[in-house]
Amino acid sequence: MLDTSLLHHLKTLRDQGKKITLVTGVFDLLHQEHKIFLEKASQIGDVLIVGVESDARVRQLKGENRPIQNQELRKKQIEALNLADTVFILPEEFTTAEHYDQFVKEILPAYLAVSSHTPFQESKEMLMKKYGGELKVVHEFNPEVSTTILEKKLARS
Repeated sequence: MLDTSLLHHLKTLRDQGKKITLVTGVFDLLHQEHKIFLEKASQIGDVLIVGVESDARVRQLKGENRPIQNQELRKKQIEALNLADTVFILPEEFTTAEHYDQFVKEILPAYLAVSSHTPFQESKEMLMKKYGGELKVVHEFNPEVSTTILEKKLARS
């Protein structure tokens, strides 16, 4: 499912005793709430890795008019924050519980960092426990700041 060089890098980190924190998301129109969330996530383990949803997956999740920015630009913007050890594009085939299970099994993160509005927290928490990890809510959702709100403001401009 994931690139073998990424898997080798993660195994090396685990072998060194590093606790890996995993974050996944769209990160379209990177804004202050994204940055705060990633800062908080970077503080709970030794290493932060960020999986960015692919363009195809974002269209499935958010509709044909999304993402606003392509996956490579979103990846580069997160890398520019210098908070993550590794930023990568998630596989396009990432739609079932089995896909997510295989993904977590390959990465074996100590922590899955989420915000308070992340969907399916209960099943994600159970999956993390299955592989010896822990789900951590690191950020409270701020309904006043989101990509959807920013997109609407830009459309009015």
